[in-house]
Amino acid sequence: MFLNWTSAMLVRFARRAVGFALFCTACVSQAATIYPIDRAQILAGAHFDFRVDFAKPVAVTEVYVTVNGRTYTKRLIGDRSFVEGELDNPDPEKANKFSSLRIANLTLEPGEYTIVAEGPDGDKATATWNVYAPVKPKAKNVILFIGDGMTIANRTAARILSKGIKEGKYLGHLSFDDFPNTALIGTSSVDSIATDSANSMSAYTTGHKGSVNSLGVYSSHSIDPLDHPKVETIGELVKRLSRKAVGVVTDAEVEDATPAGMFVHTRHRREYMAIVDQFLASGVDVLMGGGSVAFLPKSTPLVLPLNPADAYKRRPDERNVISEFAARGYTTVRTADELKAAASAPKTRKLLGLFHEGNLDGALDRHVLHEGTVKQFPNQPDLTQMTRDAINVLSHDPDGFVLMVEGGLIDKFSHRLDGERSVYDTIQLSNAVKVATDWAADRNDTLIIVTPDHTHPMSLIGDIDENVGSDEARDQVGTYAKAKYPTYPAPDADGYPQNVLASRHLDIVYGAHPDYYETYLPKLDGPNDPTECTKKDPKDDSRCLVYGANSKYAKQPRAQLRVGNLPHGDSSGVHAVDDGVLSATGPGAEQFHGFMENTDVFKAMVLALGLGWDPNRQH
Repeated sequence: MFLNWTSAMLVRFARRAVGFALFCTACVSQAATIYPIDRAQILAGAHFDFRVDFAKPVAVTEVYVTVNGRTYTKRLIGDRSFVEGELDNPDPEKANKFSSLRIANLTLEPGEYTIVAEGPDGDKATATWNVYAPVKPKAKNVILFIGDGMTIANRTAARILSKGIKEGKYLGHLSFDDFPNTALIGTSSVDSIATDSANSMSAYTTGHKGSVNSLGVYSSHSIDPLDHPKVETIGELVKRLSRKAVGVVTDAEVEDATPAGMFVHTRHRREYMAIVDQFLASGVDVLMGGGSVAFLPKSTPLVLPLNPADAYKRRPDERNVISEFAARGYTTVRTADELKAAASAPKTRKLLGLFHEGNLDGALDRHVLHEGTVKQFPNQPDLTQMTRDAINVLSHDPDGFVLMVEGGLIDKFSHRLDGERSVYDTIQLSNAVKVATDWAADRNDTLIIVTPDHTHPMSLIGDIDENVGSDEARDQVGTYAKAKYPTYPAPDADGYPQNVLASRHLDIVYGAHPDYYETYLPKLDGPNDPTECTKKDPKDDSRCLVYGANSKYAKQPRAQLRVGNLPHGDSSGVHAVDDGVLSATGPGAEQFHGFMENTDVFKAMVLALGLGWDPNRQH
């Protein structure tokens, strides 16, 4: 939930420090802050870091902290430390000094807790926590599908293209349309009403609200992105409290925010080297996706040139982390064929698959157009194969597993205002979900959840009819009674129409965008690139200050300039604050109904799994 903090406190979380994209998270704050924050819900037995930050230097003798009316030393047992006079900004001229009381790796018994922190000069803060008890397990396995950025429009358009519609009724449903339980999911973060994938995924995996760009931590005053109060992730909980296996699958880079959210703790999602190291230390059983440049030595030749703005993704050293995974018993694979062979080998228990230097190609390019980087990486697995092979490996574990599968390109194509590609990847997600539901069909032990982490301002408003003669393409847009059914050809066996440029095709629009040229046509020559840099930072050539519409589209017939409604520094579309729609089936799915916060998804999963449940102990 959005906290009722002062505007000064909100500014604290928004100011960006110069340098490696670190955040000055306390520059204007004038009050103490308690972590975990007010109204936190915490699983009994889960580890978390307790911390109180005071927005000025104070001595430990000036600090008074109580838990339910008693001094914290009687209630919070752990390794305590007190930091006095630490800077909150890498620039000493802009920095303030703060102090913090810290206790690492706390666990609590079930109950209600009220924490009061007081410093000198009336500096006081209060937080209440609800610590809930584990329950008897219902599910042996949990498979969490994240349709990154997936909106209702994605689901509707994917159903039209892959199943068809006639006389107002669909001729079939997506694999998760008929799941028996549905909920609206609130996505806002601690510091912003508009979330990103990092903290929204962390809400699913930790049960705690976070700040934009943060993974598995509360955003404190520290300038070190790895020095913030941590909260245990579901991946860590499963590894610590059970013998279950854990898998992470994505068609984006494995270091990206959503997959990283399963194990990682950092204030900034761009800390790719730290993310790779934390995955290596995590014990994750299956890890698959793109992003090999962060695993391979710096001297390794690249197939594709790296954008200067993405330099943080490249290893700065000669470590070969793929070899380090192999040394820990992982089978490592780089192609779809190698994956198929490894997953079918009965002895494979640990698997690392890296199939691209960056993000994998989307379904439209892979299965229809053969554009993007398909020619450079012709042997990529798609999300369906990765899901099938991950389940194949993880299901060898007799104790069960937790698997996260991300359709990350749904989001990335919506950022590029590339609606057709986003929709084809929604069809791909449906295919991947079907793999899981088919596998679980004869069992009653697997909770399957399909949900976005956030949404995009994407809508379907009708059709575009190329048969309507007009000098302006906008006059080909049909709405209301003029919106006829699209004429895409019948889809193939996987649900993909082999011609996305039908004479009547869907009109997919985005409500938030930079300047761009609207062509009213799908992009057949590769993913849309709506903008180009028109003004660079004179002090940093890799940084763009102003983006304009991409001039390569200006010469296309009937292209029309769309003046943006976002700041000039935004190069792409942005996320929406709209609720997400979650669908669930299997034991534990009954917990999903009505409106829920994204943190409630974590609670539903850990209760379904019974993490921390001890049948010999009274709960």
